[in-house]
Amino acid sequence: MLATTAEVQTPNIQQPTKANEVKVETTQTVHETKSNHSNLTKTASSLKGTPYVLGGTSPVGFDCSGFIQYVFNKHGKNLPRTTTDLYQEGQPVSNLQPGDIVFFTTYKNGSFHAGIYLGDRSFIHAGSSTGVTTASLEQPYWSQRYLGAKRF
Repeated sequence: MLATTAEVQTPNIQQPTKANEVKVETTQTVHETKSNHSNLTKTASSLKGTPYVLGGTSPVGFDCSGFIQYVFNKHGKNLPRTTTDLYQEGQPVSNLQPGDIVFFTTYKNGSFHAGIYLGDRSFIHAGSSTGVTTASLEQPYWSQRYLGAKRF
């Protein structure tokens, strides 16, 4: 009987709990997200100098939403095609992180321009007069037109 009781008892080893499993997954997800966003911003930056083309969706030429869609697609994320549709989706954020999409109102009310946040208050976008280039959120033109950001 005593031997049977000893066999039934489990050793004093802590088994992983659901909370520990979730914590590990969350840590991995955060690390993977930062890595993915780093790769995403590298892809975006590699396209610097690409000309602006209204309706453009390739490295031959981009408009702002075509640029964003192209970069995210390269990293396995299918996003809506227009800036207005992009603005309606995604998770709103106030604490910007690289890879977030920043939105601006330009020629009329609403979201009519967007770029990819790079960090340090800068973003990359396909501007109609500049092509793919970087800009600062601190520049008066952009700071006055900033609507918010979304995370995908």
